[in-house]
Amino acid sequence: MKKAISIFVIVQLLIFASYFYSPAFFANIEVAFFSALFIILGASYAYKQMVLAKVASGEYVEDRDLLDKIEDPHELYDDKEINDAPPEELNLKEIVKEEKAKVKIFNAKNMKHGIKGSLSIFRVVPYLFLILGFIALKNNNILDLWAYLPSLFVGVITGSFMAKELFV
Repeated sequence: MKKAISIFVIVQLLIFASYFYSPAFFANIEVAFFSALFIILGASYAYKQMVLAKVASGEYVEDRDLLDKIEDPHELYDDKEINDAPPEELNLKEIVKEEKAKVKIFNAKNMKHGIKGSLSIFRVVPYLFLILGFIALKNNNILDLWAYLPSLFVGVITGSFMAKELFV
């Protein structure tokens, strides 16, 4: 927590130094920085909460270890029994039914989880701040894209470091 706060304070001091160059320049940098920072922190927090909820509900079951997934992603070397019967003896209809059962179908339950994650307040509010901040700068005729766009990048980098410290 202390490291995340110190990162934020150092970046804010550097941004505040731009105020002496121009208040409009400072406003562009500050709005863009906070927009990107809030988006990264909000998305990270919402993702962490979603993962914790799935783990707590028991929905997530890990069946293979990470090394096995990397070495054999398509399970080619597993000890599963292979049907070596000649093609004339295979029941293709039964094989197709088994393979179709393995495919996950997009249904309302899956859609509910996607919408729940997308419409999280921690994801929506930062994007509203981004849009409204951009509109406010544009309406006050102080929008400077040469300051605004690089500041978004600074916010993303700072947010990534802070999210790593706060949510991992």
